[in-house]
Amino acid sequence: MSATIEAAPTTATRFHVGLHVADLTRSVRFYRTLLGTAPAKHFDDYAKFDVAVPPLVLALYPSPQQPGGALNHIGLRFPDSAALVGVQRRLEEAGIATQRQEGVECCYSRQTKFWVTDPDRTLWEIYTLHEDIDHSGFDDPPTPLEQPAQAVWQHRLTDPVPDRIPHKDNSLDEVLLEGTFNALVSPERLAKLLVDAHRVLRPGGKLSIHGLVSDKPFPGTPKLPGLASMVQRVPVETEPLGLLLRAGFGGLFYEKLGDIHCFTVNGVELRELRLHGWKAGTAAPGPCAVVYKGPFEQVSCECGLVFRRAEKVTVSAMVAGWLRSGPAAEQFAFLS
Repeated sequence: MSATIEAAPTTATRFHVGLHVADLTRSVRFYRTLLGTAPAKHFDDYAKFDVAVPPLVLALYPSPQQPGGALNHIGLRFPDSAALVGVQRRLEEAGIATQRQEGVECCYSRQTKFWVTDPDRTLWEIYTLHEDIDHSGFDDPPTPLEQPAQAVWQHRLTDPVPDRIPHKDNSLDEVLLEGTFNALVSPERLAKLLVDAHRVLRPGGKLSIHGLVSDKPFPGTPKLPGLASMVQRVPVETEPLGLLLRAGFGGLFYEKLGDIHCFTVNGVELRELRLHGWKAGTAAPGPCAVVYKGPFEQVSCECGLVFRRAEKVTVSAMVAGWLRSGPAAEQFAFLS
């Protein structure tokens, strides 16, 4: 089967999905009807729909031995190489390996791309399109890279608090404290646990706290309904934050601090909390220059530094590590 080659628009970022199909002709007929447009390319071994609304690239690969619409890969097409490089740099700086291919011929076009595998082994193709060509080229997706298993230690409300976390220094990716702050444990014991968590986390490792907190000191012993009946102590909402800071964690971020309180008991409002902190990540030795990109006019960190939008600030390697590891990393540019 032949087809007229249509130049694909490259002025926008588009979502790209590749599907295995048992019968290419049947699938083209289905998606032509679903999307309301003819395929931009249609060959015996490949078809592609390039849709403006919604902004989608849908590629179909005839695979009679793997029917049922099984996912081939997912992709994002960017308008130019600069945007592509920016995404790849962001992934690599976060320690996520990519596989780059320059000017390859595949899918009846010439592309520059990189491949990356998510934690569940879903293959992503991130690419920019240079030109259409009249032959398919050859570009099998690479074998998905094995992602190292995450090393995680978790403590739950019902577990005894150990004197020492049973792991080596700098060996864990994440420590999860699930209800730990609601156990009948003193702040001093919790402080010791957090210092030990900092010890076992690798540079850039994450500490997560989930539990129930109050807006002011809770009088007496809580007697709460349902699953919350296991709660033996309710800290004030600022207590976990302070203990994390003193244990050396940075980039502190409240993923959740309930806008609506769960309970009101004895005049005290109780809320669900999810708080994250990071051990300083690996950074280049010595000071590092950073630029805050926005969206606010300025922000500050616990160490007292103020970052004004678009102004260069020189920070220590430790602060740079916190910024790289935390949830606001994309709001900063790290300059060599």
